[in-house]
Amino acid sequence: MTTIQALGPTLLGIGLLVTLTAAVLTTYKVPYRWAPALAILRGTVQLAAISVILSGVISSPVFVALALLIMFAVAATTAARRIGWSWKTLGLVGGSMGLGVAVTLGVIFATGAVELTPRYALAMGGIIIGNAMTTATLAGRRFSEAVNDHWEEVEGWLALGATPRRSTLELARRAVYSALIPSIDQTKTTGLVTLPGAFVGAIFGGISPLEAGRFQIVVLAGIMAGGAFTAVSVIASRAAVRVRPARLDR
Repeated sequence: MTTIQALGPTLLGIGLLVTLTAAVLTTYKVPYRWAPALAILRGTVQLAAISVILSGVISSPVFVALALLIMFAVAATTAARRIGWSWKTLGLVGGSMGLGVAVTLGVIFATGAVELTPRYALAMGGIIIGNAMTTATLAGRRFSEAVNDHWEEVEGWLALGATPRRSTLELARRAVYSALIPSIDQTKTTGLVTLPGAFVGAIFGGISPLEAGRFQIVVLAGIMAGGAFTAVSVIASRAAVRVRPARLDR
């Protein structure tokens, strides 16, 4: 069976899923209904390219470090655009994500929870960076929404002489927790509702279920730690520089 023939069922399945997704969103008249399809197309192209590239450089520490740096730059830029693009926002988001990723990977590899090799560094780094991006986006957006929804409360604190940070402190704390809910739920339901990709991939790669489970727990703990540092840092930074509701920024 040729490679093209082997890919036939895969392409058919993906095509049907994309078509059904677009059909449901179109029927309900959801804005940007083609965004999921375009995201899948873009992801497919990017995965194909990175698969070819990594097959030749995955054992090289230098190229793996370069790949992680590119991943981080793209992730930070994406999160900053979702929150509200500016160079200052990019700096705050990049710094916050950098803190979360550095602390998490430092602990994982320094303790020997996962062996420090180019292959594992790429795998763990990619997972932690990706989840830090999602958490940064959720944290920034939910904090802004909370300020909008509770502007009278924030304005009251400011009128009493409170600092911007103090006037939004409770909103910021709730936004941090909200941003971590997806990671918390994923971790709580692992093995009951979901089988995470790292776990399944490790088993398919020939690793014993026990060893795959050990690796997955390290991944989940890393996601939680990286997300916590990222969310707190993002919101603490934004609370100090922006407390106006979005409707007044236009």
